[in-house]
Amino acid sequence: MADLSTCLPLTRDSVIEAHKVIKPHVHLTPVMTNKTLTQLASTARDPASLVGTPWEGRTPAAPTLRLWFKCENLQRIGAFKARGAFHAIERLKQEPGWVENGGKSKGVVTHSSGNHAQALALAARESGIPAHIVMPSVSLPNKIAATKGYGANVIFSGSTSSEREAVAAQVIADTGARLVPPYDHPDIMLGQGTMGLELQDQVRERKAGGKGLDAIITPCGGGGMLSGVALSCEGTGIRVFGAEPSFDGADDCRRAFETGKRIESVKSLTIADGLRTPVGEHPWRVIYERRLVSAMYAVTEDEIRSATRLVLERFKLVVEPSAAVPLAVVLFNEDFRAMVEKEAGPDGWDLGIVFSGGNVSVDGLANLFA
Repeated sequence: MADLSTCLPLTRDSVIEAHKVIKPHVHLTPVMTNKTLTQLASTARDPASLVGTPWEGRTPAAPTLRLWFKCENLQRIGAFKARGAFHAIERLKQEPGWVENGGKSKGVVTHSSGNHAQALALAARESGIPAHIVMPSVSLPNKIAATKGYGANVIFSGSTSSEREAVAAQVIADTGARLVPPYDHPDIMLGQGTMGLELQDQVRERKAGGKGLDAIITPCGGGGMLSGVALSCEGTGIRVFGAEPSFDGADDCRRAFETGKRIESVKSLTIADGLRTPVGEHPWRVIYERRLVSAMYAVTEDEIRSATRLVLERFKLVVEPSAAVPLAVVLFNEDFRAMVEKEAGPDGWDLGIVFSGGNVSVDGLANLFA
């Protein structure tokens, strides 16, 4: 990555500058609506469906919601990660001395379970820079194949963040490549935040003079996207929420919100494989310490499957399980739904939901619903 001393400040204006840099390299992904999903989100659940959940015996909430989906599953490489990767590469090329001292020939390195891997491989290839990608051996085969297809040198590692980081450190020692982390760097955060700017503008345009969004909810793994979107909303009055899987401790950011201390390690094999990482230091400062994210919510594996199925069958869009986590929160998390019902009142909210990616194979979908 570019040296921290050269990074832009973490502000909404910097997200706007990042957008100018990456516009030639990424798609302006569509914002779509779906009447069926909006109706489901705005209808109280059957009390029987709450039996066996933390909300058993509670009166189901009935918020009024108008859902707007930012379809980053249709982004280059099939996920939002292209934004941060292109911004990181372009900023690195501008770092004084990097090109002159042979940086382009030494290349870049990262560790990623798939989407950032593909994104960095593509961004590096288009700038003529070698890319070394450390991937967990449990990564999905389609993501491994796609990363290699973009010309990257793939090196396998264990599945935990510490194992991946150790292998990446060895690659750096061997090649002199510059690390481009998947989420824990200001350039990545600012690049990912550009989707928040687009989402805000696209909804305002669609509403023809309306007030635009009231809130946005995004998935949260390492926190690069969530923190970037939060920066894009700073000062706008738009509230931002994060969504995580609850399985096996993957809801580290939600739990950290309760204690006020970032959790540094996550060991989870949730089906939302893109969200298995702990929130990074730089995202945490934006998400929690600066209070730019209002709250975090978590959902179960079955709820993630149900939301993914709804998107496939009722929206006719292909999304990976990680991308369906925010919709699962909106449909099934009674704490979130009750909060919206109370705070939005009868007028309800226009809520932006990020579909973060669609990199799932046909076999993967079959296994998901087996």
